[in-house]
Amino acid sequence: MGAASFGLPAGADDRKQVNFQLSWLHSVQFGGSYIAQKSGYWSDQGLAVSLTQGGPNAPVEPPVVSGTALVGISAADYTAAAVAQGAPFKIIAVAMQKNPFAIASLSANPVNAPADLVGKKIGMSVSNTPVLQALCALNDVDINQIEIVPTQYDPAPLVSGQVDCLLCWETDLPVAMTIQGVDNTTMLMADHGYSVHSQTYIATEDSIANRRAELVGLLKGEIAGWNDYLADTKAAAVLTVDMFPDAGLDLPTQVLQAERQVPLMFSDLTAANGFGWFTDETVAANVETLALLGREVGPDLWDRSLLEDAHA
Repeated sequence: MGAASFGLPAGADDRKQVNFQLSWLHSVQFGGSYIAQKSGYWSDQGLAVSLTQGGPNAPVEPPVVSGTALVGISAADYTAAAVAQGAPFKIIAVAMQKNPFAIASLSANPVNAPADLVGKKIGMSVSNTPVLQALCALNDVDINQIEIVPTQYDPAPLVSGQVDCLLCWETDLPVAMTIQGVDNTTMLMADHGYSVHSQTYIATEDSIANRRAELVGLLKGEIAGWNDYLADTKAAAVLTVDMFPDAGLDLPTQVLQAERQVPLMFSDLTAANGFGWFTDETVAANVETLALLGREVGPDLWDRSLLEDAHA
């Protein structure tokens, strides 16, 4: 059930209809957006926002390019790839201050630093090989001394001992193992130089030029929603499960995921400047890491002016 099917309050006809394209299936990953919708923060901005879930067969970029969606949730590497193909995107806000990619291992045989990967078998999708290559390049580790084992996105190969570690998101497979009682350790790649903004807000240059007020209003609602999320992550998890009863969401998992997202999304930078913030320095670090991924972009891929307006 999509959020667009929820009943709209009186006066909804006076609001501008906006479609917001999420990057994945509904979960507490987007908890702040659900709060923004449920609490009327977008209505306060004169917007009626529909939240469209993504998924493996629902890429973010096409609806944003076509104008079907005003804003999409993406990541700097995906956006860079789309721009290389001619898409007129700008990154206008950054939800995840730290990239969620992590190396997960069993605590009895932990990977605590990139050097610990030497001699290990790592389970991962082969498509993520450039990510591992970038991590190794940033930390002077010889990738040829790591055995890559193609695996499905599942903790089973690690738990069963087929591999020594997994390349995954900090907020999903490690959470699943913890819920199952499997003692695990995660090494966040962002703590070792892997700087790629994730859960980024993208819009087209045309929308920035011609629908600026709507974009700023959407960001204002997001800021309010995510500030509420930070204040009570458990309430955000409960709301998520209640809003999407047919999504097969498990409350304890959502509660733990909501907690694990906090250090990724909130930092000294956001404490000083507000949710979604980025600086010339964080952009420069992204440009450097993206180059290691084969994505040559400049700082002009990011546009902070709408975020500045939203926080003003």
